[in-house]
Amino acid sequence: MSHSKYQSPLTSRYASEEMAHNFSEDKRYITWRKLWLNLAIAEKQLGLTDITDQAIEEMKANLDNIDYGVAAAEEKKRRHDVMAHVHTFGLVAPAAAPIIHLGATSCYVTDNGDLIIIRDGYDIVLKKLARVIDILSKFAAQYRDLPTLGFTHFQPAQLVTVGKRATLWIQELLWDLRNFERARNDLKFRGVKGTTGTQASFMALFNGDHDKEFSTLTRDDPNAQIERLDELVTELSGFSEPYPVCGQTYSRKIDIDVLQPLSGFGATVHKIATDIRLLANLKEIEEPFEKDQIGSSAMAYKRNPMRCERACSLSRHLMTLANNALQTSAVQWFERTLDDSANRRISLPEAFLTTDILLTLLQNIFEGMVVYPKVIESRINQELPFMATENIIMAMVKKGGDRQVCHEEIRVLSHQAARVVKMEGGQNDLIERVKNTEYFKPIWGELDSLLDPSTFIGRAPQQVDSFLEKHVKPALAPYGGDLKAYAKAELSV
Repeated sequence: MSHSKYQSPLTSRYASEEMAHNFSEDKRYITWRKLWLNLAIAEKQLGLTDITDQAIEEMKANLDNIDYGVAAAEEKKRRHDVMAHVHTFGLVAPAAAPIIHLGATSCYVTDNGDLIIIRDGYDIVLKKLARVIDILSKFAAQYRDLPTLGFTHFQPAQLVTVGKRATLWIQELLWDLRNFERARNDLKFRGVKGTTGTQASFMALFNGDHDKEFSTLTRDDPNAQIERLDELVTELSGFSEPYPVCGQTYSRKIDIDVLQPLSGFGATVHKIATDIRLLANLKEIEEPFEKDQIGSSAMAYKRNPMRCERACSLSRHLMTLANNALQTSAVQWFERTLDDSANRRISLPEAFLTTDILLTLLQNIFEGMVVYPKVIESRINQELPFMATENIIMAMVKKGGDRQVCHEEIRVLSHQAARVVKMEGGQNDLIERVKNTEYFKPIWGELDSLLDPSTFIGRAPQQVDSFLEKHVKPALAPYGGDLKAYAKAELSV
């Protein structure tokens, strides 16, 4: 790797090889060549031109034989990247040189190529997201019944369980999985539409070919021939159908549909990573911390949550990218303008690269997440006496006590205990005060059971079981093969 000029940290520092390749120049230009090959195959099949078998074979044999030096020189001379690569391809496939890009516009390869790369990008992140959900689901099952203090407004609230809290994270990730699948499966192909979407160039070609026999088409119907050409190229490129109409480009509204789910995933990650950062501060749950890892150059004791901090940082970037697609779509004049091109070269790859990086981060975090039950128990013990006051009142009433009198007694003791905690920095001694107050003698023997944390978590364990069985299991079923091909996530730096 060169150190003499700027490198995007998304590719040089964080991204997987798989996703980095998907948005590489090799992938982009090999995809263009495949599209030119598909167009030639379809045109030959329909008898449109004198495309020879040799031309097809030379194109097939040179899909990845790209001389980037020649392409760069051509682009500098012509100021047109597509024509530079048409020329470069023709040099290694000379029999095909006269018919490469025949009837097509630049967006035939640029837009169709982008749609292929976007589709492949979604295929990569879908399997990784399924793996992340699977790992976190095992964590939720393991800690389904471990009571922990719940928080609303980041203030102590009723108890939940560690596993139940994890299901809140999983549920949002499941929605992201659904949104990714929708975006991926909704993708269609730009197809063969010509310069302004009217297919006029292909009308001219087919109108000159009326003497040719077509086995599946009427002899004098160029419209049917062109529609079939569109369908054939779409099928050869791995899509089920093309967009029915377009201008010069596919509608940039499609990019909104592509980027919104990824940005939405960024919001999910930010929430999860923030929760873990807060829990790390409470010393209840921590992200992995390696044996030789340094938390601070000055404070040797520190265990900074760098993975979750990185996740929050990258998530904020990802969340902003959907706005780029909204702004671009809104200002596309008529059949197209070119002010979409430069920013799409940045926003589309960065959205997928960032999503990919975040998925690796999440996997790494969830694989090594550490839970500290004794700290969790200690914090529960600090707050549970206050939460148990209603149980104490009910127990006293069952013993014949007056509810209002009991309420006043426990209120006074609660305020005394709270003062010790807040003003003196002491431990919550409410239960000791109850044990030393004669009024509560009828229930002294029941206090331990009244303070059992497992009686304060409601149906949380059963909710975890039901959620995993009814919602997670079916959602992950299509990814069974990917989940079996399991490899631990390693952070490069």
